[in-house]
Amino acid sequence: MDPVRVAVQASDPITLAGLTSYLRSRPEMSVVSRDELTDRDVLVVAVDRITPKVVSMMRGFGTEALVSKVLVTNELKEADLLTAVECRVVSVLSRAAATGDRLVGSVLSAAAGGGVMPPDLLGELLEHVRRLQREVLAPRGLSASGLTPREIDVLRLMADGWDTAEIAGKLCYSERTVKNVIYALTSRLKLKNRPHAVAYAMRAGMI
Repeated sequence: MDPVRVAVQASDPITLAGLTSYLRSRPEMSVVSRDELTDRDVLVVAVDRITPKVVSMMRGFGTEALVSKVLVTNELKEADLLTAVECRVVSVLSRAAATGDRLVGSVLSAAAGGGVMPPDLLGELLEHVRRLQREVLAPRGLSASGLTPREIDVLRLMADGWDTAEIAGKLCYSERTVKNVIYALTSRLKLKNRPHAVAYAMRAGMI
């Protein structure tokens, strides 16, 4: 297996040097600079706490914004958790618990599309998602995918190759209603056409 490409960003030069040196010593890792990152690589971010400056750095620009991140921190408040996840933080380690093997395991998991969260943070994140569903999405008739049940039904039939008239008959809608549903979801999600909508929904696990 090829080594995982990883870059390091730290709040102080001593931590940066220490993490970089350790990761370079591991055969599973290949340390690169931040400007060499691709969207398949991993960025380790070591900071004392989440600040606006740290958030701005993690959001980044271009490719860096898409890179999966492992956050090593002394403190992560509940209010900062969703912000970290929005910045593509997929693993969180407290500095006290960040042994070398745990750090490498988190990087490998991030590179494979997974993540590592302490149980208490995972519980907080799930509660945030439940609250979002209950207080924001449900009142608007949306699911966690951002689609209404009717839109999901239409997409599933489109994925099966049904045309507008067949979908209308199956769901007991008018053809105009089906067309309006398709137009609404493609416009909202900025999708080009019906095949693009089906592909988007399948990739996102909505259908």
